Amino acid sequence: MIRQLSVFVENKPGSFLRVTRALHERNIAIQGFCSVDSPEFGILRIIVDRPEEAQRLLDEEGFMAKCYDVIAVEIGAQETLDGLLKACCESNISVNYMYSAFGDGCSHSAAILYSEYLDETEEMLRGKGFICLNKLS
Repeated sequence: MIRQLSVFVENKPGSFLRVTRALHERNIAIQGFCSVDSPEFGILRIIVDRPEEAQRLLDEEGFMAKCYDVIAVEIGAQETLDGLLKACCESNISVNYMYSAFGDGCSHSAAILYSEYLDETEEMLRGKGFICLNKLS
């Protein structure tokens, strides 16, 4: 498993830039991200190389940021997104959300996923031959 940072940001111009600028100025590398929104705010989910440090920094900058565990699965020539989702479905595992990540120097992309039962999901995926990553670099 890896750590994901979820950051709540206002829906207004420059909000995401404030997050990325703060991370960039501290040389914290963003390795994957997705955003979802509602009328008043958005949630920026990011994978960074130093998540706890990034959380402290963003808290100091006035953002509400939390770290969570997620599963990172290498997706390559043999492992496909369809195969990953089929394995979850056959094991009766519901995927709450998922997005792709790119990591520094990865030869393949990774699918970042969250389910209610992370340990069981990761164990099942490893048992079916998927490569679950501990970091994206």
